[in-house]
Amino acid sequence: MKASGKNSDNNEPAVKKYEEEHFIDTTKKVWNYSRLSDEDVTNYQQGTHYSIYKKMGSHSIEVQGTWGMYFAVWAPNATSVSVIGNFNHWNKQEHELYPRWDKSGIWEGFIPGFNLGESYKYHIVGFEGRAVDKGDPLANFWEKRPLTATITWDMFYEWQDQEWMKSRKKNNSLDAPWSVYEVHLASWQRPDKNDEETYNTYDQIRERLVPYVKELGFTHVEFMPVMEHPFDGSWGYQCTGFVAATSRFGDPQGLMRLIDAFHQEGIGVLLDWVPSHFPYDAHGLFMFDGTHTYEYADMRKGFHPDWNSYIFNYKRGEVKSFLISSARYWFELFHIDGIRVDAVSSMLKLNYSREEGEWEPNEFGGNGNLEAIAFIKDLNETIFRDFPDVQTIAEEATDWPGVSKPTWQDGLGFGMKWMMGWMHDTLDYFKADPVMRQSLQDKFSFSMMYFYDENFMLPLSHDEIVHGKSPMLYKMPGDEWQKFANLRLMYSYMWTHPGAKLLFMGDEFGQTTEWNYKTELDWSLLQFDGHRLLKDCISQLNTLLKTESALHDRQFSQEGFEWVDLDHRPESVIVYKRKGKKAADDLLIVLNMTPVPRMDWEIYTKGKKYTKELFNSDEKAFWGTGSVFNPEIRTELVDKKEKNWKITLNLPALGALILK
Repeated sequence: MKASGKNSDNNEPAVKKYEEEHFIDTTKKVWNYSRLSDEDVTNYQQGTHYSIYKKMGSHSIEVQGTWGMYFAVWAPNATSVSVIGNFNHWNKQEHELYPRWDKSGIWEGFIPGFNLGESYKYHIVGFEGRAVDKGDPLANFWEKRPLTATITWDMFYEWQDQEWMKSRKKNNSLDAPWSVYEVHLASWQRPDKNDEETYNTYDQIRERLVPYVKELGFTHVEFMPVMEHPFDGSWGYQCTGFVAATSRFGDPQGLMRLIDAFHQEGIGVLLDWVPSHFPYDAHGLFMFDGTHTYEYADMRKGFHPDWNSYIFNYKRGEVKSFLISSARYWFELFHIDGIRVDAVSSMLKLNYSREEGEWEPNEFGGNGNLEAIAFIKDLNETIFRDFPDVQTIAEEATDWPGVSKPTWQDGLGFGMKWMMGWMHDTLDYFKADPVMRQSLQDKFSFSMMYFYDENFMLPLSHDEIVHGKSPMLYKMPGDEWQKFANLRLMYSYMWTHPGAKLLFMGDEFGQTTEWNYKTELDWSLLQFDGHRLLKDCISQLNTLLKTESALHDRQFSQEGFEWVDLDHRPESVIVYKRKGKKAADDLLIVLNMTPVPRMDWEIYTKGKKYTKELFNSDEKAFWGTGSVFNPEIRTELVDKKEKNWKITLNLPALGALILK
């Protein structure tokens, strides 16, 4: 690739000052040159430099009429740092960087004639003479694993998503419809489903995935981590390149084209982002300069027992600048619409997955990691300040208060939080034999007791169909027809429950095996009516979510939901309203949780009468029986003054009705 010739982030006054104060010997292979101002360094050290990717790492620039590559890396305990690669036959003495005069621990230099597309590492001699070869933490591109070097790259791209960027504020707001399709890019489809070493390119994924998601009607996609990672079995959650799109599918611009294509079809893009831990691979962040540079030195805080990985030292300003810059990088350069922050619970609590004696309380005697809490708040404040039309979403599984409350209300500042309690209770309810559901009704309805504590997203994610938990379809009880009917019923409940929705790939058509990252989804199932028409059911639910304002306008407001009937436990018939800003927009949802049709079922409701059956999960179009439906809604005004109505309906077995 050729350099773009653009260098908008070059700090010319600082460079001029530095050139005046420091002689550049052009006869040497590395020139003593800096792009970092004193202010840059101070902010970096204080944890307030939120675009450090513009200053450090590798950058193609022109110095005194000569094009080459500027390198800058933080290695505070190093005694020497050099750039090595194919360009110098991995010679450790040939291209040595210079330590900054300000004792910041930053090593830097300009190598004239260094090209884009070159592989390189830093050879670092650190504490007690320990020598390590490390990839660049701020590189934008890495070699495809199992190779481990970083690559110099130009990130220029001409975006075509201007219309989306102008209007995305309304599409990403909390009163917009939110249905998210969660995707693992490698295993959604493979060129060879029997060969885990084969990958579609970003462009091939774009050609297939974008029209598929559009057909299904999802409002957003969420990619499981696409940041560079060495081990496929980590699913991307053990990251080494925090500002690098994985090279498994091509170069960074390929991911940009994929996101751009989604935006042009009116679909938002979320990325999984993992600031909670990182792996111990030799080329990564662990023991970066021979000491605990990025991780806590005290392993009671620095080691993660669940994942055999290492925890960022959120107290260090340089680490905080690195992580918040990483998040901003994806918003700024890749136009993403949100991040789902992984494993927030493990960041918040010092005693997460630790027994007594394995952790040390904070200075106030509590179990909160005060530095991590401060980092999370600064992260959210920065993202919403700089990108006010996006969302941050927490995977947080405890009862930590105020996760999605603003920081000025003493919250953590996320836009939304995954509703893990809803997920567990819902699956427990639907996995039960319908005869037993009457005894589980309190568990079913419990979500609305605490729903308004947070802005919740309802997740049926990848975690629920792995490690022996069974695929979603086979969680359902009964014979084949009942399994599909139960699954359609559960999805109908999910889509009509307040809050945003997230569904993992394959669940939309009833994958019959657990998710396996080594292969691909079983697309052959779509030749069978039950699976193909289940997908159509999801598409119809997404259409209703977007077109019926009652399903999203007040999805986080107490005015948007009302229980109508929880008094028929033996029959397990449950009725509730989703309420819009206008009474005429209200919807009535009726769920029959047993395989027994209920004919002439009476419901009493207040306000407007309901005259139209908008949706019936038992339609033949969804592989239902099609035998129980309501072409006309029988209504009777029983109290004119109070506007009380009696509605008489036919309820399909294991069926959901939506009335308007």
